[in-house]
Amino acid sequence: MIPKVFTPKEANQTLPLVKKIVSDILKTGKSIRAISMEREKPEEDPEIIRLMDFLDDLFDELESLGCSYKDWNFSEGLVDFPCVLNGKEVFLCWRSDEPEVGYYHGLEEGFAGRRPIPLSSRT
Repeated sequence: MIPKVFTPKEANQTLPLVKKIVSDILKTGKSIRAISMEREKPEEDPEIIRLMDFLDDLFDELESLGCSYKDWNFSEGLVDFPCVLNGKEVFLCWRSDEPEVGYYHGLEEGFAGRRPIPLSSRT
């Protein structure tokens, strides 16, 4: 299967669905963390197992759109979208508190290397 490559415009068009999925991921991740602290053997707890399965489904749903979840602390809701900007492979980078996809970073840089998408590339 050929991976999806997004333009900034296409990434922003997916945001309504991505926002919903990420909201569910953040809520589920926080629930798992809270329940884990209360339970003696969280890895065997049926509620945690159910929530982990749901979390896997949410990750699969994001991946089926062509993007990937990158916030394993479940605090910021980071999502990367594969993209080619000015002939270079990069990731468009969106955080759940942002109104649109407005940043990108190199394949090896991660969130710390985020830069604004050039205005000429936003369409």
